[in-house]
Amino acid sequence: MFRIDWQAEGLAAIEPTLDEVRAHADELAIGYNEPRNASLMGHTAALTPEEVIEHYADMADEGAHQFLLFTNGALAGDADLRGIADGAAEFAFMIGAPVAQGKGLGTKFATMIYAFAFDQLGLARVYASVIPANTASKRVFEKLGCVVDDSPAARAYADEPDDIVMAIDRATFAARNKPALTIQPR
Repeated sequence: MFRIDWQAEGLAAIEPTLDEVRAHADELAIGYNEPRNASLMGHTAALTPEEVIEHYADMADEGAHQFLLFTNGALAGDADLRGIADGAAEFAFMIGAPVAQGKGLGTKFATMIYAFAFDQLGLARVYASVIPANTASKRVFEKLGCVVDDSPAARAYADEPDDIVMAIDRATFAARNKPALTIQPR
């Protein structure tokens, strides 16, 4: 289990136990089911808290690293690194409350998780599958230094055939993003 903190900004990303997921499942379901979030994530049916818990359990069984995202101790959303293989993974995130979106939280949390991916997991490349209408997520990835990647390796991470896949390698991330992160085993 890992805990990633930016102490000065009150941000934390915690790799949760299933009990911690259960404790936040209602809030996560609300975030996933918020109409704008659901459409940008490609959800067509509402998720129950029980389905959120099942989703976390299934992803853990598949070897994903999942994180609950907190701002000053309050749940802000979640993120994960999934499909980890051959030095690469896919990254996905959600800032749940619409009032918290568009304020830089996605970029800050993505930076934290990407640093974890490259420094702690030793990944060489991270991909993100973005639906074309999700311009806010595309901007987050561009700020980090990600570029559109249409290679076969990148397209393998596309969630849907028309998704845009963005990617960044470790060297590019390190050159563009040198925040003071503290990554500690929990």
